[in-house]
Amino acid sequence: MEIQFGLIDFLLVAPAVALFVMSCVPLLIKVMRGNQEQNTMATLVYAYTGVFAAMGFCLPTIGATRTAFEGALVFDGVSAFATIVILFCTAVALTFARDSQSTNPKQFTETVFLMMNAAVGMLTMVWANDLIIVFVGLELFSLCLYMMIAMSLEEKVSKEAAFKYFILGSFASALMLYGISFIYGTVGSTYLPELLSSTQNLLATNRLFLLGFVLLIVGLLFKAAVFPFHAWAPDVYQGAPTPLTAFMATGVKAATLAFFLRLVASQAFTVERFWPFVDVMQWMIVLTILIGNVGAFRQRSLKRMLAYSSIAHSGYVMIGMIAAGIGGASMLGATGVMFYIVSYAIMTIGAFGVLHMLEPRPDSDLTVEDLRGLAARKPWLALALTVLLLSLTGIPPTVGFFGKFFLFSAAVKQGLIWLAVWGVIGSIISVYYYLRPVVAMYMEEPVIAPAQVNMRPLSYFAVSFLALLVLVFGIASEPLYQVVLASVAKVF
Repeated sequence: MEIQFGLIDFLLVAPAVALFVMSCVPLLIKVMRGNQEQNTMATLVYAYTGVFAAMGFCLPTIGATRTAFEGALVFDGVSAFATIVILFCTAVALTFARDSQSTNPKQFTETVFLMMNAAVGMLTMVWANDLIIVFVGLELFSLCLYMMIAMSLEEKVSKEAAFKYFILGSFASALMLYGISFIYGTVGSTYLPELLSSTQNLLATNRLFLLGFVLLIVGLLFKAAVFPFHAWAPDVYQGAPTPLTAFMATGVKAATLAFFLRLVASQAFTVERFWPFVDVMQWMIVLTILIGNVGAFRQRSLKRMLAYSSIAHSGYVMIGMIAAGIGGASMLGATGVMFYIVSYAIMTIGAFGVLHMLEPRPDSDLTVEDLRGLAARKPWLALALTVLLLSLTGIPPTVGFFGKFFLFSAAVKQGLIWLAVWGVIGSIISVYYYLRPVVAMYMEEPVIAPAQVNMRPLSYFAVSFLALLVLVFGIASEPLYQVVLASVAKVF
């Protein structure tokens, strides 16, 4: 009986095992070759093998709800969708990393190892059914990201970005751990089902638990780059290698928001004593949307523009998070959040992918002016970027439009009309800065001789595929929404 139980546990965590094992293979080969880097394509093949094997192991868990290791890990609809998003982003980011000018080809094996193990940490956080496991997963992917940012070929900005990310990430982790210690001191357990079943009663009667729960949420808001915890995002996104920026902007948020959704399922936001903090969170969401969009409005650097827009998108998705936590039609809010995680990941990683293909040097900082005349030189690449930017804006029939529609409609049904209005206002502001690159590509001539576009076949295919997904998922948004709804219903 024990052997059977252990085998089931192993099969459930097989995606993480596959990633870890295949991340070690290129590293072992490099050591046996006397620290000589093998062909980067061969390294990428090993990485792809691990990622696709992990996806194969994940698929059987989509329709089921199971636990592993005596309940320490949980596998349900939320974790399954988040797992697929993280693995998909990992595969795309690995492709971009191999082709990027900012990734050191002499350390590509180490980059692959760190990126795949960062994905292991994200999966651990998504599956976690215990607060200690959550913290372990968060620290695992954070440490990998710190090192990858510092490994960039760019000498100054990347080191500054790594240091800033380390300091602020450590502060967020400390807040989370402090909150977990308060929760454990109150309840005597870090097991999530035990906590969530009594969260409403404890929030109403125990101040120490209330403080610990608030600190835990604040730590998650740091990772999601919600105001006023957003300050690190633009600098880190700009300083990191572009493929890594794409990975951070999508994978980290997918893992953080998926776990946040699990906390929200406790309906803690319905507790009267917790309402003042919920009100504060709503104003934080509004300020996140405004600062993200206004900040992006003022940027010349495309990476900083996308970084600020990523902050704004955190505000949009948090509207759905509030809608999921206040009772009533909470399942609509939760479904909107999961749908938006999927759509946001596709749009954002695709947009950063186009930028990495346009960078001529490791220290390049592309501006809108650098895109002038791109449509005449590389029409398909310009078209892909246009589709991705239109989706980020929220223009139909792209998946970005339906993602925002599901979030805002859930907020309206929950009585959060003012949040939905601010979401629409933010989307209107974003039209200007998202369409500026489109105007430059199609309606302006380059002032100076354009740099040669780095046209690597794998990256070119990945960007084209992502742009196509934006349209396909937009047109087929209703079937996808129903699949997400059926999965989230098992949790809410």
